[in-house]
Amino acid sequence: MGGFFADKRVVVTGGAGFLGSYVIEGLQQRGCKNILVPKVEDYDLVNINDIKRMYDDMGPDIVIHLAAVVGGIGANREHPGEFFYKNLMMGVQLIEQGRLRSIEKFVAIGTVCAYPKFTPVPFKEDDLWNGYPEETNAPYGLAKKMMLVQSQSYRQEYGFNSIFLLPVNLYGPRDNFDPASSHVIPALIKKCVNAVETGADHIDCWGTGNVSREFIYAGDAAEGILLATELYNGSDPVNIGAGFEIKIKDLAEKIAKLVGFTGQIRWNPSEPDGQPRRCLDTSRAKKLFGFTAATDFEDGLKKTIQWYRKQPRSNSCVFNA
Repeated sequence: MGGFFADKRVVVTGGAGFLGSYVIEGLQQRGCKNILVPKVEDYDLVNINDIKRMYDDMGPDIVIHLAAVVGGIGANREHPGEFFYKNLMMGVQLIEQGRLRSIEKFVAIGTVCAYPKFTPVPFKEDDLWNGYPEETNAPYGLAKKMMLVQSQSYRQEYGFNSIFLLPVNLYGPRDNFDPASSHVIPALIKKCVNAVETGADHIDCWGTGNVSREFIYAGDAAEGILLATELYNGSDPVNIGAGFEIKIKDLAEKIAKLVGFTGQIRWNPSEPDGQPRRCLDTSRAKKLFGFTAATDFEDGLKKTIQWYRKQPRSNSCVFNA
């Protein structure tokens, strides 16, 4: 398995981030000697001139595009224009410049937010265009989905090898616990741990808690991405998930139990829930490149909680689903 990457120059945009750290580790384990990470201080990947300079400086054979402007419901509601523009411009220009330089492969990482709001569960890749995404994250989801259109049209016209993957919600050690932009699992962990440490008798959460989500351990998602990079060269989008769903209420109770928080969990139905349900059909990834998520959900949560408890932190947190 190490042979494929051994002599490749692999650029990982977002390689300094949460998922990127796991992808870098996976590449190293596969014997990749030339892993290149364009840091935000050196290259603004929204800027075409910086993108051109990055390609000229790094000379990649393969680009794995993880970089994104992301956040929970609150961040998406506050910055829909920014999320749309920056994610769109990064993807469109990185793919175009990769095509102009005839790179071997471009791996575009989409998002589960690209799916229509009322997609039947489990989400099948063929349902991607059967409706409009959930409103709070539609600008982000649609910007990322344009990479699928670009990948397919560039393959058709230019023979450009670009693939499009759709990871479900990620979690794990090194996740983003910033209350302004975190997703549901780190936000709940932060709330519960802080409540235990301060002796609070309750935590407050957005929405009703009745919506469902699917989560994949970041290390598993990285493995799926690397298997696809190595083995998949098709035009069809592919889900990267764990193939299960859990209600947010049940998730909150599970995390509270694992953390040791015994107080009340208060829900605020005046705040948005987001998409009603999320659960992916993961059969295509298994069929095309043999990927199945390996990490037990409770084990993954325990590792994430253990990691967070070792980090310096403040007591403030706003829950974002």
